[in-house]
This record gives sequence, structure tokens and C-alpha cells, in this order.
Amino acid sequence: MTPKKTKTTKPTRRPTSDRAEPGAKVALVTGGAKRVGAAIALRLAEAGYDVAITYNSSAAEAAKVVRAIEALGRRALAIRVDFAKAGCAEAVYRAFTRRFDRLDALVNNASTFAPSPLASVERRDFDANMAVNAVAPLMLIQKFAPMLRAHYDPADPASTGRVVNFIDIHVLGQPLKGYVAYNASKAALHEVTMTLALELAPSITVNAIAPGVVAWAESYTAAQREAYMRRVPLARPGTPADAAAAVLFLVHDAHYCTGQVIRLDGGRWLT
Repeated sequence: MTPKKTKTTKPTRRPTSDRAEPGAKVALVTGGAKRVGAAIALRLAEAGYDVAITYNSSAAEAAKVVRAIEALGRRALAIRVDFAKAGCAEAVYRAFTRRFDRLDALVNNASTFAPSPLASVERRDFDANMAVNAVAPLMLIQKFAPMLRAHYDPADPASTGRVVNFIDIHVLGQPLKGYVAYNASKAALHEVTMTLALELAPSITVNAIAPGVVAWAESYTAAQREAYMRRVPLARPGTPADAAAAVLFLVHDAHYCTGQVIRLDGGRWLT
């Protein structure tokens, strides 16, 4: 007797359409191709957002994130941009609006991080850090503010546009030695956050996340990592998933929260 063949069931994939679902919200995550940015993009997609990401040189990784978002049944877009260049915000806006007609959440995650000790720092180091870490987020907020406030309804707290900026625990009074240009740029973004929280209220909330380690910098040695962990009360490094959860809270649930900073550092700030 010939054994009966069994059917193998392939994993189901929700269909993706270029047509927006009625009322579907859209998020833009800068630096969304890798590490923390990719985790944020996927977490927002899982929560029901269509998601656009930006990337600079990580084209293959960006394509992978787009496919993962589309596998969740959400619309996705990857935009290549160099935030060190003038006009970057305008370029992102043009690419974004060719695909999406609304924006509900802007997450400024893209960043540059490199040592700049006083003995060797140059003007170009300072300018590069400021361009990517402070000026580009400011220009993006300015450009997208009309879209972010377009669906605001004073009777619906969930309708406010949301901006989340990534700063750093080391710009809140405990600077990172040897990183003067980076520290200055992230401190500038902190002040941008506070100022625009006032200026854009009540139709847009503007908050910041100040991470400790949520993904180790490649430049950190084993000895540096060990020394850092000795000062973390929760006794573990953070993860991209931790950062993504904090972003989702600020974007999706924190209706009465603006001008605030979440220290995402496992208690490192206390030591």
C-alpha cells in the first residue's frame, strides 16, 4: 500500500498593497537599516504602522528591513540619504511624500559616533557631528511638522503627532571623556527637543530617549565593556528591543508626555 502524501504548509504572508488602509498610521525612522533603528522600525510595523526608514550606506540591510515590514502586511519604504549634506531633509521629504500622504511619528535615530579628544579634534569633526546628530533632526522636524500635526484633534489625545529624538545619557551631566564633538552635538539635540516641545505643543509631542548601551559600539574593547557593566545596576547591557519598546511607548501610548527624557540605561545614571 502506497503511503498517503502529506501536505506541507508554507508560512502565510499577509499581502502588502501600495494603497493605504483607512486610518493607518505612518512612521519615519532615520537610520532604520541596522541595529537599534531596525528594531524600532520592525516594532512599529508589528504595532500596525506603515514604516519608512532612511539609510546611508547599508543598502542590503535596508532592503532586508523593508522585506520584513512587508511580511507583516505593512507598507515600507527605504530612503537613501547622507545626513552630513545640506538639503538632506528636503531629499527625505520628497522621497517620503511620493509614497505616503501622512506622517504620524518621526523617530530621529540616525547618529554618528566617533572619538574626538581635545588634542586632535578639528573643526570638520565638530561640524560633521553637529550636522548629523543635531542639524538634520531639526530640519526634518521643521519639514515634517505640517504633516505631523495634520490629523490633530483636540478631543483625541492619540491624534497628536509624535517626535522621538535619540540623545545620550552622557549629555545629561556626565560627559563621555574624549568625545567632545559627539557630546556637544547630542547636547544640542537635547535642547532642540526641549525647545520644540514648547513650540509644537499641543498638536505634536517631542520627547527624547537617552540610552546608555543598547547596542555595543564596535570600537568598545572587552575591557571597556566590562568596566561599563560594573556600573550598571541591572547588570546587563540594554538591547535594541529595549530601545524599540521605549519608542513604541512614546509614539503609541504617551499621550500626556512632552519635553521628557527617558534614561534607558539600566540605572547607569545613578552610579
